[in-house]
Order: sequence, then structure tokens, then C-alpha cells
Amino acid sequence: MSRDEERHEALRWLETGREDLDVARLLLEQGKYSHACFCGQQAAEKALNALWYGIGADPWGHSIQKLIVEIPEERVRAAMESRIEDAAFLDRFYIPTRYPNGLPDLTPGKTYFKRDAEACIGVAERIVETAASLVP
Repeated sequence: MSRDEERHEALRWLETGREDLDVARLLLEQGKYSHACFCGQQAAEKALNALWYGIGADPWGHSIQKLIVEIPEERVRAAMESRIEDAAFLDRFYIPTRYPNGLPDLTPGKTYFKRDAEACIGVAERIVETAASLVP
């Protein structure tokens, strides 16, 4: 891909991540806390994918923490390192927020609460904004 194409792809992923944040906020307002948590996780994951595409690399996987640790460009990786704990926090919401067998005996809707959704959204906002500031 050319630099223009890389930037275009990065901006598409970043825009979609921001849309996921908007959806997470709407789900929070509607009391759909497990879904809000998942959308927060997705927002951060897509923002990290945007960084990878912006530097001409192909991201792989769903772990936000891994996507930060393995960013191939040192400058970008160093700038994102302050978000490692945030990334690890959000990684916990990838599977169990979506599947009834992701947690013992309970469904996601009975396991996640308003404070969980608020925390996920806040953490996702930090990751998305940090990543956005680094997209070339």
C-alpha cells in the first residue's frame, strides 16, 4: 500500500472505533452493560488496528495488550506503553461479555453492571484518543 492508502485505511479503522465508543455510550444509557463493555473493548481494538495500518503493518489478533506490545514501530509502541494496563483491563471483556458460557452459570446480562460499563468506556476513550494522536 502507498502511504496515502495506509493513512486512508488507518482513518477508516479509527472512525469505526469511535463509532463503537458512541454505541457503547448508548448501550450504557439503555442498561445493556455487558454489550457496552464489549463495544468499549472493540473501540480500543480498532484504534490499535488503525495505528498498525497507519505505519504500514498488518495487525493480527484481538488482544489489545498484544497489539500494543507488538507494534512494529518503536516510537509508536513507546507512546502507547502508558496504556498497557488499560489494554489488559479491556482484554478481559472480549469473550465473557458476549457468550452465556463465558462465565459459570450466569449470562453476561446478569454479570456486568453500570460501573463495569462506565469503566470500560472510560478506559476505551483513553486508548482511542492516545492512538488517534499517533495515527500518521
